[in-house]
Parts: sequence; structure tokens; C-alpha cells
Amino acid sequence: MQILATIIPIFIIVMLGWAVHRRGFLPDGFLGPANRLVFYVAIPAMIFQSIAQSTLREWFNPLVIIMTLMAAAIAYACAWLTCYTTHMHRSMAGTFIQSAGHGNLGYIGLAVAYYFLGNAGLVHASVIAGFLMILQNLLSIVALQAYSPKTAATATQNLRMIAAKVMGNPIILAVLAGMALSVFAIKLPLIVERSLTILSGLSLPTALLIIGASLSLERMKAHGWIVGGAVAIKLLLLPGLGWLLYHCCDLPKGDFLPALILLASPTATISFVMAKEMRGDGDLAVATISASTLASALTYMLWLKVASG
Repeated sequence: MQILATIIPIFIIVMLGWAVHRRGFLPDGFLGPANRLVFYVAIPAMIFQSIAQSTLREWFNPLVIIMTLMAAAIAYACAWLTCYTTHMHRSMAGTFIQSAGHGNLGYIGLAVAYYFLGNAGLVHASVIAGFLMILQNLLSIVALQAYSPKTAATATQNLRMIAAKVMGNPIILAVLAGMALSVFAIKLPLIVERSLTILSGLSLPTALLIIGASLSLERMKAHGWIVGGAVAIKLLLLPGLGWLLYHCCDLPKGDFLPALILLASPTATISFVMAKEMRGDGDLAVATISASTLASALTYMLWLKVASG
């Protein structure tokens, strides 16, 4: 019952975002600024406050992070192998690989972690997300560059892009800043704490509405099995690999469940932007984002049930 009570409300808000966007209440001109507000201000504020107020030394488990990164790397390799064995067209291959591995950690993953596991789960998931985002950006850019036209960015330009996406990522910066305060037991002033609490309340509901408003149900039909393959790797293979690795290492459920929730997240909306920047297939990215977001309502129930059993 707890699983249903977590997942159904989250996706009700997602579908509400889709519905009100179609009715014109969330116009396209609003989505861009709202997305930037959530990504650069609200979610980093929530993550920073949660980690800064936690006791990081008591629960930090490097093995969970290592196994999570290993699962992600294997999933990217499987997506690459799929492109090779199916002789997928170059214009789609890089976007396929990215869509099969690049998860929506900040908007969907953290929302599920928070509403299912509470603030402690959010803290654990936020720290793991910081490391996973670095790997996702690295592997996504490598895949897009490998299959991009010859006129695309050089290796040096791609290294700069990776550095910019990592060092300029507000979520990663919020994780690092929060960890520093937690390790040195620095308390936030009351005024700062309450200001962050107000901002944090804006983050997840707005993020879910934006995700819903960004769905494109029409484009999902245009790419058929390619979208289905990317979704299967992202929502089934990737969390399945994570679950297997966690159990092989005999990790406690309380340690690995936040990481499993992140691995089971649908394709990140930033995948579309990266595909367009590096001359990938933007339509395929949008189709996979939409299909994986909708399908994750079911697969999240599956993985939470498996992990809780």
C-alpha cells in the first residue's frame, strides 16, 4: 500500500502538468524559466539543506556508490552493444545510448526517494546522485560524440563541455557544499534554514508539473522498437544490474534502496538538450523521455516491491 501511496500521487501530478499544459495554463513561454528556477535554485536549496543538516559520517557507504556507478557503466555498454549488433543508424545511435543510461535523478528520482523514504532517503539519494550525475554526463557526451557528424565538436571541446556540465551543475555543487557543512558539523543560521525550507517546498511539486508539461505523446509512436529498447535498458536492465550488484555485496536494504530508486528513474529531460547540442536525434530523445517517464510509473512499483520484499 505504501508503494501505491507513493507512486500514484507523484504521477497524478505529472499527468496534471501534461493536462494543464494542453489547456494553456502552463504555456511554453513559462516552462523554460520555471525549469531554470527549479534546477538552479529550488532543488539545489532542498539538497543542500537536507545534507547539511544530516550526520554524513554515520551512514555514508562508499560501496553503494561504487556498485551504483558500475551498474550505470554496464548499462551504457549494453546500449552501445545494442547499437552495434542492430546496425542502428549513426544519427540515432548516440541519442539511443544516452537515453538508455541518462536518468532523471533531480526531478523524478529524488521525488520518489523523498516521498517513499522520507528526508533520510532524500539525503542518501542526493549524495549518490551527485556522483552518478558526473558519470552520466561523461558517458553521454562520449556516446554522442562517437556517433556525431565529423563536423561536430573536437575532443578538446568535449572535455571542456564535460567539465562545464560537471562543475556548473547546481545539484552537484549543492551536494558538495552540503557534505562539507555536514562533515565539519557547521549549523545553518535559523534565518538561512527557514529560507531554504521555503525554497525546498517549491522544488518537487513544480518539477513534477514541468515534467508532465514536457511530455510529447505524439512522438513516442514515430520510433517504435528503438524507443522500446532504450526504455527497457533504462527502466529494467539498469536497476536490475544495480539490484544484483547490491545483493552480491550483501548490502543492507536501507543503504542501497535510495540508489536503486535513482537507477530506476526515467530518461532525463536534459537528454534532449544534449542531443541537440551535439547533433544527435532530438525527436528520439523527446520520445524516449516521454515513454520512459510514463512507463516508470509501473516499473517503480515493480522495483520498490522487489526491494521491499
